[in-house]
Amino acid sequence: MTTANKITIARIMLIPVFVAMALYYGRSVQHGSPLEWQRWMAIAVFVLAAASDGIDGYIARRYNQKSRLGEVLDPLADKGLLLSGIITLSFSNWGYEFPVWFPVLIVARDVVILSGTVTLHFLNGSVRVRPSWTGKIATALQMVAIALCMLQWNWFQKTLAIGRWRLDFGSLDLAVWLAGFFTLVSGFGYVVRGIAQLHDKGHGNPKSWKEI
Repeated sequence: MTTANKITIARIMLIPVFVAMALYYGRSVQHGSPLEWQRWMAIAVFVLAAASDGIDGYIARRYNQKSRLGEVLDPLADKGLLLSGIITLSFSNWGYEFPVWFPVLIVARDVVILSGTVTLHFLNGSVRVRPSWTGKIATALQMVAIALCMLQWNWFQKTLAIGRWRLDFGSLDLAVWLAGFFTLVSGFGYVVRGIAQLHDKGHGNPKSWKEI
């Protein structure tokens, strides 16, 4: 097994460690006595896991250690870390909890993409999947939302009053809404491009929108 793959596997093994630390901290907050060292330990584990993504990628390129196993494990580790952060912070009290629709939307998009990929491979015999700019922005904003939540950094808080209605929102809410918007748009883009690939093989007759 290559060094790059060992680092990737280590990153995957750090995910349950982060989840455990995050849940323990959330429980301490719920009991009214936050253990800050647990929060910072969870943050440190998450940062270490995220940073190792660049390290294993560099080693794989620099020392020609690219492999089929790495091509499978690397995105699995990335997605696992991202989803574990979002889901854990949605159901654990860190002073701010992600709204339930946020993890549901992200998981639903990934399920749709995975299902579409399997369907395309079954019908077409091949699948062309390329990252979209909306998908990259969505991932970046999801990471920003996780970082703001873990660091408890809400640098502005506003209240909108419309008649009898009042809406309180801050920088965390803004990051979540933007991440949710781009997640939805990128998911729609993957679906449209998938339908276009079906059309290219003679399955249906949809219009394509390839720049989403």
